[in-house]
Amino acid sequence: MRHFIRSAAVAIAMAAASTITLSAAMAADLSGAGSTFIYPVFAKWADTYKKDTGVGLNYQSIGSGGGIKQVIAKTVTFGATDKPMSDADLEKNGLVQFPMVMGGIVPIVNLSGVKPGELVLDGKTLAQIYLGAITTWDDAAIKALNPTLTLPSTAIAVVHRSDGSGTTFNFTDYLVKLSPDWKDKVGSDTAVEWPTGVGAKGSEGVANTVKQTDGGIGYVEYAYAKQNNLSYSKMVNAAGKVVEPSLESFGAAASNADFKTAKNFNVIITNEPGDTTWPIAASTWVLIHKVPDDAAATGEALKFFAWAYKDGKETAKALDYVSIPDSVVDLIKASWKTDIQADGKPVYAGE
Repeated sequence: MRHFIRSAAVAIAMAAASTITLSAAMAADLSGAGSTFIYPVFAKWADTYKKDTGVGLNYQSIGSGGGIKQVIAKTVTFGATDKPMSDADLEKNGLVQFPMVMGGIVPIVNLSGVKPGELVLDGKTLAQIYLGAITTWDDAAIKALNPTLTLPSTAIAVVHRSDGSGTTFNFTDYLVKLSPDWKDKVGSDTAVEWPTGVGAKGSEGVANTVKQTDGGIGYVEYAYAKQNNLSYSKMVNAAGKVVEPSLESFGAAASNADFKTAKNFNVIITNEPGDTTWPIAASTWVLIHKVPDDAAATGEALKFFAWAYKDGKETAKALDYVSIPDSVVDLIKASWKTDIQADGKPVYAGE
């Protein structure tokens, strides 16, 4: 299994960020592309699934935008995105979507003398940093949130995603909800016109750039920060409480996700209420064709997802992802049978 986080040089040399390639190319192997947010758990799932079934997974962790493009172009069997597609775009492209996991996005920092979880930030201050209005770590706004920390006068080096990214969508969606200035000047999408900072490709690129830059700040899926011992910040949530990123705080945000009544399972879970809720929570959706050209490959992909929902829960939990509730999984599997068909018959024959 390849390391989740590669150096920037290796990533550039490979020309595409992180690819899970767990066996030689075979007709039976699964192919997918997209979200870097889900990459750590996809990699673990794929390793176990290969051992259990002999079926490998080639997943290109190239960002949600790239995954959407590839599944529309039919160069992969499925895409993965942290920004759900609109009803109109799903219909236009003959796709269905369903959620795979939920988790948390965390600000990561490289600040001398500050350990993981010591720094506290809130949405308003984070927006001001990414707007370029707060430029040093000893700014009064940051000091007010961290009265017991000795903060250096180091310049803040803002790092953001350079590729189309669902992680960026959820991060900027959160900033829109907390900052009128951000809403007016930047907005929210998978790619935005960043007022300041440098871009890096994928969560891997952001993590590596921050790690190598004194005073750096970025945003990644929590697993990247945790596995690489990157310093992350606590956050002030919608209830005004300081919270740590954790399975419990992500689960508190996920508890508000009403996938049962949402059309096309389209639910955004940033800045949800609750004393223990992590404010920058996100989901990843799988995209797959309603009428696939290769019904056998699509059927194999759905078998993998069904296995992940049932047998991948502990792996997801160990990486601090929140599993999709069984009641929602039942709805998802039912939708497969009615919405994903070839020659008038469902391509998924499972329970």
